[in-house]
Amino acid sequence: MKLAQAIGLARACDSQPGDPFRVFLACGFTPQHINVFLQAHLFSRLKNRRVVIDNGRYGDLAGSLAGLREDTRYDALIVLLEWSDLDARLGYRTTHGWRPDCVRDYPDTAAARLVQLRNLIEHLCERAALYLVLPTLPLPPVFLAATLRGDCLEFTLHERLMAFAAAASATPGVHVVNPHKVDALSPFDRRLDLASDVRAGFPYCLEHASLVCRLVSELIHPAARKKGIITDLDDTLWRGVLGEDGVDGISWELSRLTHAHALYQEMLAALAEIGVLVGVATKNDADLVERALGRQDLVIPREAIFPVEAGWGPKSAAVRRILGTWNIAADSVVFVDDSPLELAEVSAALPDIQCIRYPTRDDRGVCGLLQELRDLFGKSVVTEEDRLRLASIRASSHRPDSLTGTTPEGFLKSLGAEISLIYDHPDERAFELVNKTNQFNLNGRRLDEAAWRALLAQPDRFLLSVSYRDKFGPLGKIAVVSGRRKHGELLLDIWVMSCRAFSRRIEFQTLASLFDRFSVDAVCLDAAATERNRPFREFAGAMTGADVAGPTRITKAAFRASCPKLCAKVAVE
Repeated sequence: MKLAQAIGLARACDSQPGDPFRVFLACGFTPQHINVFLQAHLFSRLKNRRVVIDNGRYGDLAGSLAGLREDTRYDALIVLLEWSDLDARLGYRTTHGWRPDCVRDYPDTAAARLVQLRNLIEHLCERAALYLVLPTLPLPPVFLAATLRGDCLEFTLHERLMAFAAAASATPGVHVVNPHKVDALSPFDRRLDLASDVRAGFPYCLEHASLVCRLVSELIHPAARKKGIITDLDDTLWRGVLGEDGVDGISWELSRLTHAHALYQEMLAALAEIGVLVGVATKNDADLVERALGRQDLVIPREAIFPVEAGWGPKSAAVRRILGTWNIAADSVVFVDDSPLELAEVSAALPDIQCIRYPTRDDRGVCGLLQELRDLFGKSVVTEEDRLRLASIRASSHRPDSLTGTTPEGFLKSLGAEISLIYDHPDERAFELVNKTNQFNLNGRRLDEAAWRALLAQPDRFLLSVSYRDKFGPLGKIAVVSGRRKHGELLLDIWVMSCRAFSRRIEFQTLASLFDRFSVDAVCLDAAATERNRPFREFAGAMTGADVAGPTRITKAAFRASCPKLCAKVAVE
């Protein structure tokens, strides 16, 4: 982003009404253009919400953070750390610091300052999400050895910094920008603006300043994580064409120079283990495909792939069937194929799906693909529900929705379903459900980490998490409800449920439990219509007799009149 564009966005940001997103930016140098770039990038990612940035004292990073000990005004705390914050002599605005006697002190001086910063950070992240950028500028040539040779003191300095970074990244509520990402995107020799540093105390080149602010903004408000990947087989999952080369002729081996396909399989296997759905859409004979996927040397386990759509129809039709099996929308899925024609056909039929070409015979391109997949699907915390996802989808695909001669109530009763209600126990899964569930969603609102923390801190609010299991296996935590009791009624502004839990009457059981627990005569829903939440609107509409597109009140009498028979066993934890 150019500075002129950032200034324009910052001006537009300042004119926005409503509650602002408040940020405290702590850095030892003059914030100057950082404020502008940060405000512009955050404004773009937060859907035009006003962003207000406050700054600490110049040259006193630790003091600025210490002054926030009792401050609860901020949605996010951002710390831009540079070498001069660890020791002023590691910057370019001081002299008499490059002498041999001084240089020997640097690691110990920096270590003491890092301990101080770590203590401050661990305290502050309990109040607001904290985002940390490690030093990005090159160290000045202060060490005794020629720059070609690595210096022991310099290595020790980096070692102390990495130990600090490891401890910070392991602290809940602290998010560290990966320095390797900065290195990949910002040329090392185009980061420092010495003239600006000396004249105005602002050490960054403008391009580098914009990049740092962009990465921090993406960390504060990341893109929605994709849920599933659908892959082609020939010249994608493996090298070769199955119908021509046969089961033994396809390869992914070092000895045959096709190892890039093994790396792609390894990435898919790793993603599957963190809950990503992996399916196959291929133009091939189904029996031949099963034989190929049954090869013992396949890197990705066969059971991690479901479903497999093999046939000779359009790829888009196969992709649609997979989406139906998974019961997720196209915009949550990535389709990978080596053929531009197939990618174009799928993209034309399903414009919301993200199509990526597999770079066959381009190993460098494969490295880029693997990085892209990690960015689209990666997550730092893996929940039990992630591990259960594929198993529950497999079970659902084989479970009949009804049995001949059996009523719906009889079938549901035969499931032996158990519902667990867990109150006021927030965790990563609850936060994830609120931000990724689309169909059974009260109003479609998303919460960043700051808003989630603020919501949980409200003294009169309850948070309900719902877990489910039946004879086909556990689904884990599949629903979240939050609101407050006021004047004899229950006000709900969050209610989401995973699509994997549909058709089990869990939503009715949840509402019945809320009426009983809070002893209210009505539940008021802060509902809103979205492009994809018709399942929730139909559920609520069954009790109101109308489409629920806005705030709605459901009385206990109306609920009881429309509630079907409930068969699950309910336990409150």
